[in-house]
Amino acid sequence: MGDIILTMKGINKSFPGVRALNNVDFELYKGEVHALMGENGAGKSTLMKVLTGIYKKDSGTIIYDGKVVEFSNPREAQQAGIVIVHQELNMLGHLTVAQNIFIGREFMKGIRIDDERMNDEAAKLFKRLNISIDPTEKMSNLTVGKQQMCEIAKAISNEAKIIVFDEPTAALTESEVNELFEIIRDLKKKDIGIVYITHRMDEIKLITDRVSVMRDGAYVGTLISKDSTKNDIISMMVGRVIYEEPKTESKVPEDAPVVLKVENLNAGKLVKDVSFELHKGEILGFAGLMGSGRTETAKAIIGADPKESGDIYINGEKVEINSPRDAVKCGIGYLSEDRKRYGLMLQRNVAENSTIAYLENFLKGIFIDKKKENSETEKYVESLAIKTPGIDQLIVNLSGGNQQKVILTKWLVRNCDILIFDEPTRGIDVGAKSDIYKLMNELVKAGKSIIMISSELPEILRMSDRIIVMCEGRKSGELRIEEASQEKIMHLATMWI
Repeated sequence: MGDIILTMKGINKSFPGVRALNNVDFELYKGEVHALMGENGAGKSTLMKVLTGIYKKDSGTIIYDGKVVEFSNPREAQQAGIVIVHQELNMLGHLTVAQNIFIGREFMKGIRIDDERMNDEAAKLFKRLNISIDPTEKMSNLTVGKQQMCEIAKAISNEAKIIVFDEPTAALTESEVNELFEIIRDLKKKDIGIVYITHRMDEIKLITDRVSVMRDGAYVGTLISKDSTKNDIISMMVGRVIYEEPKTESKVPEDAPVVLKVENLNAGKLVKDVSFELHKGEILGFAGLMGSGRTETAKAIIGADPKESGDIYINGEKVEINSPRDAVKCGIGYLSEDRKRYGLMLQRNVAENSTIAYLENFLKGIFIDKKKENSETEKYVESLAIKTPGIDQLIVNLSGGNQQKVILTKWLVRNCDILIFDEPTRGIDVGAKSDIYKLMNELVKAGKSIIMISSELPEILRMSDRIIVMCEGRKSGELRIEEASQEKIMHLATMWI
């Protein structure tokens, strides 16, 4: 590591009803990968948004490259050499890859935008980064993982001195993660300082030099990555010990009734003749690589995507589900992997988001019974430990983990018997994960049944009673938890690749 390139000292930032940053210190060296960790709502992203001019700090000092600075907006920070790659993608789907990368700094040929040169420069950039993406492809046609790689390429194209990565691997496949790590190692050699916000403990020793921990908006401490353990970091993050024991046997009785039966389901290119059963009180894990058809199967079941053929049975009775509304009427709740697009009303408050799936239960005549709505919401805010100043807080102002808990509240209020959780802990810290795991176990003990789609094999092995593995749109295998292992799952997940 080289000289210090960034010092943030005594940073304070408050929002209405929330003190987001409380006298926070942070330091970054040239050529260092410095992890920033903490539970959702700890203040990590807020601190970086203060650095890059998205938020204006209330007090404190920022010293960058030897000078005291305060950026008014992200463009000023970018021009100075500080770039942030956000967890939530900021690309424009209707534009090409190259147009997205150079937006706001387009190459011109007279009064016209020089698309040909932008395509050439983007191709050179991808070649340097060893990324296989067509610069002329529309951004909306790319997978989430490829879009994330474009965000990273855009940041690197700015000739940055500091790059902030906010959960960069959350939507990447294993091979894309390896590509990213190679890029980061190359950036280190060029003396670029990297702030790496992540919830994935296994990445700390692989890619970072130091790790700083925040809790409840305050700085807790900094550790040398190679000398620290997972438990050291977790205890600093949450102030308590969290135990994550893998499940070794299913507690579901062999004669447990079948609550959901799917037979020969076909839908589009990624759902091919899929059949399975879900039992009462069971957590059925769905594993597979990105693009294997797990999410597409779930969407076909709930009627979000049209099915071409196949039958669905609820408690032994054949049902026709042509829309998510039909699915809800049949007692199926769906928690989407893209919570902000499909799971939440961002400009509505906690109470409104919590009760929207069962609004008819809160009507008094033609008006909503606010007293009943508030009472029900407050019950779940307390039981799920949702961090919010109040139930009137807008969802957009909550952290990712707390937004996820509000979506869970929506389906708990609806009292659905079958719950489909698609990547329920993506982008969520270890403390919030533990809370959600505990809730899922409580739900199945109470007789609910859960389908859990997850890309994290430790999560699949920790929570599932049985595991369905998919590959290229087909069910490639089924494992009881007693016989399952990461190796067996990966074998089935790559059978036809």
